[in-house]
Amino acid sequence: MEHAKWPALSGLVIGTILLTRHTENSFAFDRPIHSAVSVFASAGAACVAVSRWLPRGKSHQNSHNGQQYDALPLNEVGEPHASRQPSPAREHVTYASSLRKLRIAWLLLVVALCLRAEITRQVVHNVQCAGRSWEPLVPLAFAVWDYWTVRRKSTRQIHDDAGANTYELAAQAIARAPYVVVLAVALISAGGMLALASTSTPHSTYICAASLSFRAAIPHLQHFGTILDIMIVACIGQLMNTHEARGSKSSVVRFASAGWAFLFSAGFWIVVGLIYWFVQETGRKWLLTIPDLYFWSVLRLDIYTAFTLISALASIIHVGILTTATVVAFTSLLTITTASAWINGHPFPPNSFALAWTGIGMALAGVELYFQTESLSEERSSRSTFRKFPAWLQMVLLSVLIFWTCLWVTHKDAVNFHPIDMLIYEAQSQHQAYLNQSTLSTNLPQAIHNYQVRYHRQPPPGFDAWYEYAINRSSAVIDDFDSIHRDLLPFYALTPEEIRERTWAMISLPWNDAAGIMVRNHQVTVAPNVPGTHQWMLDGLIEMIKKFAEHLPDMDLAFNLNDECRVSVPHEHIEAMRREGESFALRPKPQRTYTSDRAQQWKPIPDQLPDDPERASPLTHLSWQKIFHRFGNNACPANSPARKYRKWDTSSLCTSCTYPHSLGAFLANWTLAADVCHQPDLADLHGLYLSPAAFKGSHRLYPIFSQSKAGGFNDILYPSAWNYMDKAKYAPNEEHPDLDFSEKQSKLFWRGATSEGVSHGNVDQWRGMTRQRFIHLANDINGTNPDMPLLLPSEKIPGMLEYKYFPTSTLTTLLATDVHIVDGIARCFGRDCEDQAREFAPLVPPSDFQDHWKYKYLLDLDGAGFSGRFLPFLQSKSLPFKAALFREWWDDRVTPWAHFVPLDLRGHGFWATLAYFAGIDATNASGKELKVPARQKEAERIATQGKKWAETVLRKEDMEIYFFRLLLEWARLTDDKRNVLGFALE
Repeated sequence: MEHAKWPALSGLVIGTILLTRHTENSFAFDRPIHSAVSVFASAGAACVAVSRWLPRGKSHQNSHNGQQYDALPLNEVGEPHASRQPSPAREHVTYASSLRKLRIAWLLLVVALCLRAEITRQVVHNVQCAGRSWEPLVPLAFAVWDYWTVRRKSTRQIHDDAGANTYELAAQAIARAPYVVVLAVALISAGGMLALASTSTPHSTYICAASLSFRAAIPHLQHFGTILDIMIVACIGQLMNTHEARGSKSSVVRFASAGWAFLFSAGFWIVVGLIYWFVQETGRKWLLTIPDLYFWSVLRLDIYTAFTLISALASIIHVGILTTATVVAFTSLLTITTASAWINGHPFPPNSFALAWTGIGMALAGVELYFQTESLSEERSSRSTFRKFPAWLQMVLLSVLIFWTCLWVTHKDAVNFHPIDMLIYEAQSQHQAYLNQSTLSTNLPQAIHNYQVRYHRQPPPGFDAWYEYAINRSSAVIDDFDSIHRDLLPFYALTPEEIRERTWAMISLPWNDAAGIMVRNHQVTVAPNVPGTHQWMLDGLIEMIKKFAEHLPDMDLAFNLNDECRVSVPHEHIEAMRREGESFALRPKPQRTYTSDRAQQWKPIPDQLPDDPERASPLTHLSWQKIFHRFGNNACPANSPARKYRKWDTSSLCTSCTYPHSLGAFLANWTLAADVCHQPDLADLHGLYLSPAAFKGSHRLYPIFSQSKAGGFNDILYPSAWNYMDKAKYAPNEEHPDLDFSEKQSKLFWRGATSEGVSHGNVDQWRGMTRQRFIHLANDINGTNPDMPLLLPSEKIPGMLEYKYFPTSTLTTLLATDVHIVDGIARCFGRDCEDQAREFAPLVPPSDFQDHWKYKYLLDLDGAGFSGRFLPFLQSKSLPFKAALFREWWDDRVTPWAHFVPLDLRGHGFWATLAYFAGIDATNASGKELKVPARQKEAERIATQGKKWAETVLRKEDMEIYFFRLLLEWARLTDDKRNVLGFALE
């Protein structure tokens, strides 16, 4: 089988690369045991199948006269070692001719595989507590074993060439040393660990809770998993090199024995699954429900694993365990580090490319030393990888070194300006551009013309009444209502009758949690069957609509009673619907009057409800369940990262997810940050996606009006009744005055509840929720938070800035924050309530809302929906810091960095952003000064601009104006004559 050696090694390298790249973003880790069963079964079946196809002729192996060493053969199969003397005398070796030992190895392999699956499950479910991996040490373990059992007992013979040059003589001298292989593999392992550590991405803010037991257990389980990996490889090596498998059917028996071990391991977990099925009745649906994304991801993993395993087994036969393990380790570490270095070639994150280059250099040197030593041996055999060290391999290694040298040389560690300085400057320009185009019209004819230019259609009937309403209330925005256009555009793909029918389907069934508001003869009423739990919301809606109801035709509206958004139409459908909506053309002579019998076109609400409302509803109920891959990424293109990838490793910051909307560690593009399509990691970073309290959604385009929505949802935004009814009001008084910015306390303040999502069933969803993560980060609870970056003056290059990591415990002493949960833990069940209470203790009592105004910096975080406190924060003289998934009706009007400070939901730039404005002036433990100049003028300017702008475009009158225009558009959209309806001057 000598002819199969190079295909096996080539397959091993290719398979390792494919596996390494795939596992980083695989859905398979959502269900580790399911995946283990599938991988074990497919890999085992592949091995058994290969064993049936292999030729059963005379073995190419030498039997060594029936002798075989009990010592684990690492680089040979039945022949003398390729780089050592013939085997020691018989009295120094114990032969493993007993089938009992082989059975023990086989059983140990099955046990190790089963245990490895469980260890993987435990580590993956708590990966945020994981430490550095020991996997690069696997080949070193075999090198040490080889040295201890064989090489130290023998004297290596190297052929001396009288005409050899100095380099060749030195190489021969090194090759004689018995420990040279250990040295070579140690270089690969140490270099690999150094390179991996130097190119790793920063830790995420996903909580590794000190109150939970797995914080200390997970690193130990990781190391135990590495030991199991060594055991698995050793057992496979024993089976593949066994003397009993030699003869006419040697390869057949070897592949079959390994394959059946994997199949038995899969069978074990299937039996465990059956037991779980009978014992845990509540988990049966989860056990058998296989999502499509998971299925295809596991299928790819099965194929890659089976291919790599077969290549590895063949490689072990030809070149031994040590060489096979070395090739796998080197290939995987080079794949991981190169991909990471290529993606993260920016000043942030602050990786040390010098150390990474050193690590790669050590690994390359180790690889060359390993194969040079092997090829220099006088006792070469067919089991050697190379009979002579090839020039092409030397060129490959040199090319890798040159490539990494280029990465190091081109990598920039420092920046010559602070990103926030540029963001503030650009924000001023963006805001001015918005002002220039949002109020171009100074009279009605201009407003009509600008409407036609923007939206390529006539304004709706009643536009003249709306314009007068807006002008009389001194609206600063006349022309820019793009958000209304975006929300309603796809509804033009539905007929008016379909829209009316779907509205009725929403409001006719109380189970849908959608309240109906009816306009009849210019009177606004609440539809029957609406629960009284949201009366304040309905009162606010009615009061708002009443202000302009005289200009509205008869219509029904479905308002979302839940905080969470509801409608997410698949990308393929919604884009086609938008294109159809854009084809709605201008009419030369539009009609101003609606259909005369509109009231009769809206179906009445039935008195009798169905026996099974959930079955009758068009909505899917997914409360308390993960929804990202069913609803959150639904509107993204099929090839987008959010649809293709699963960022299961919550311990690491997904830098590829942040780069599109960031400048260094700081959020640069607020609009793009709302687009989930390049951010697959959001699946584990917000309560809406982790476990929403009340989620009833649809993949069909239903007309539901919501107060806020996440990116990709198709709800229709409207001004929230929460703000209109002053549920959270900016009302400073003598006891709680709103002082000038310079007189406020230089502290970041937040009070709130854990209302973002529901944590239940001992699943600990709370560890990824935005509010809990920011609270944990701001207080460095239990000292479990990762080091966080600050942008500081460079010590190496004067005038430049560099990112440097600091312990969060240090940052909490340098920058003042007061961020706490009020009273008890909300929205939790079971053990999760106690766990959170211990982790976030002590909880604080409620404070007066007007107490916020004493602080310079106010933190605003999403709850289950939008934050109702942001508008009052903008109206104050304080500076709001906002991290949000949800977007609201005013999103186009307010400019980040001009009116408020945006924060990424991941929180990695939290401390660096606060340090920019608050400043740092301290001395560390070594006596070195740590200074970050405070930008108080910039902070005050943003706070002042935000206050003035909120008083200009976010008044109650502006909410009415927006809502008025929205409902005029809605009136046309739902009218049977909409293709000819419009407003034009006569």
